[in-house]
Amino acid sequence: MTTNDQAPASFAVHIPDVDLEPEPLDPAQIVSGEPVVTGKVLWESADGKQVRGIWQITPGVVTDTEANELFVVVSGRATVAVEGGATLEIGPGDACVLREGDRTTWTVHETLRKAYHISL
Repeated sequence: MTTNDQAPASFAVHIPDVDLEPEPLDPAQIVSGEPVVTGKVLWESADGKQVRGIWQITPGVVTDTEANELFVVVSGRATVAVEGGATLEIGPGDACVLREGDRTTWTVHETLRKAYHISL
C-alpha cells in the first residue's frame, strides 16, 4: 500500500481485513443515530486529484455532498437518496457511481464497507 503515486505501483489488499482509522464526521451531517466513520487511503496521486481507499460507516443517517466517485460495496447495506434523483439500494457486490456535487442522504442499515476511487 502507498499514499502517493511512487512505488509500489501494484499491490493487493484483502478489503475485509484492512485496519481502518477514525475519520471524524461533522456533527451537522448526522440526521439520526450515532454513525461512526473509519477509512484508509490506499493510494493518492501526487497532485491529490485521484484517491483510492477503503471506507466504512456504522448504522445511522447522514448527509453528504459527493465527489466524483466509483465504489464497490464489500459488506453491509444502505439506502442512498440523491437529492433530485434516484434512490439507490446498495449492498455487497454492488458498484455505485456518484457525481461530483450530488447531495445525498445515506441511511445505513448495516455497517457498510466499500472500496472506492475518487476523482477530484
